Amino acid sequence: MIGRIYHVGLTVSDMDRSIAFYRDVLGLEFQGEIFMSGEETDRMFEKKNCRARVAYLNGSQNVETPPVELIQFVENETHHAQPDLFATSISEVCFYTDDIDAVYENLLAHQVVCLSEPQYFDFTAQGFGKSKAFYFRDPDGIILEMMQPL
Repeated sequence: MIGRIYHVGLTVSDMDRSIAFYRDVLGLEFQGEIFMSGEETDRMFEKKNCRARVAYLNGSQNVETPPVELIQFVENETHHAQPDLFATSISEVCFYTDDIDAVYENLLAHQVVCLSEPQYFDFTAQGFGKSKAFYFRDPDGIILEMMQPL
């Protein structure tokens, strides 16, 4: 039986740069890093001689809140495809905030690419309530969302 989401994994091109972004700009807490290699890693990723740095960051101590898992493949060629909200894939990872306007201003101050300013949504008629949200990109161009329920 499937339970809660355990983590959300993102493949990155520069682990140190990505850790700095998620920790220093978004304010997630660095939980630790592991290094994966060996037969099990090769089988799991379906790649011979696969080696990966894997780091975990989280914005909550709540056990139900899944961490962000950053994966950088070492000495393996990866290709960079521009993330696209309109392509079939995982489209974005959404973060919660209680002050979306302050987060938006902080991201702009760090020259983070934001796709719009915070937008207001009212889905109370559909049972989902009101919120403000916007999309932005991490250093690899991965699309992230910030949301504040109102």
